[in-house]
Amino acid sequence: MPFWRKQAEARKPPVPPEHLLLGVGPGDYCKVGEYAFGVIDKVARLRASDRILDVGCGPGRMAWPLSARLGRRGSYDGLDVVKAYVDWCKQSLGLDPERFRFHHADIRTKFYNPDGAIEAADFGFPWKDGSFDLVLATSLFTHLLPAGTEHYAREIARVLAPKGRLFATFFILDESGKEAAAGGKTYPTFLHEIEHGRLHDPAIPESAVAFEPEWLLPTLQSAGLTVTAVHSGHWKGRPGFEYQDVVLATKSR
Repeated sequence: MPFWRKQAEARKPPVPPEHLLLGVGPGDYCKVGEYAFGVIDKVARLRASDRILDVGCGPGRMAWPLSARLGRRGSYDGLDVVKAYVDWCKQSLGLDPERFRFHHADIRTKFYNPDGAIEAADFGFPWKDGSFDLVLATSLFTHLLPAGTEHYAREIARVLAPKGRLFATFFILDESGKEAAAGGKTYPTFLHEIEHGRLHDPAIPESAVAFEPEWLLPTLQSAGLTVTAVHSGHWKGRPGFEYQDVVLATKSR
């Protein structure tokens, strides 16, 4: 076992400073990461040889538990629009830089990066076709508008290898989702309608976005992704793997 990996397994993961945790959701940084790792493992069936792309990696909450699972042929690339997250991961996580790489994309979003230079719908992923076996998109599409969602779905399908998998979370406005939103039983509230879905806050559209399944599922299919499982989240007031809805898809062409 390489020295860097022995060292990583022997110590607790570093925890980002408080100001970097504000944008990644509530809960204990390490425990939430371990729990999410378990869900991904169960739903997407992680392999030691997986080449993983984590789109919207934040301050590396998934990178650490993955470092103990991936073998020598496996690798991890994290991408985020917040440069401070990427810088912290590079400087503080202490993972093998040859196999655990972090990338900043200066994409404009009112919620995370209002001064970004690139629209989400115009951003080309900087990897060749078929570069990854598994793409993670946890709390990514919940912060993308429809045009960005369509584009990201196509880019994800492009960089996935044949039979590659996408593990993604969404707020899906099926009947139970609409009931939860209409009854004010959930947070975010999703009271503001847009084409193909609803927003929590129209002043900051990307703060939380929910999509109608009648639009979302065909959009993924047309991008080249076949949805193989949908697991409802407990934002709808029912048991679930995660707070958000979990979708597993595979590359279909």
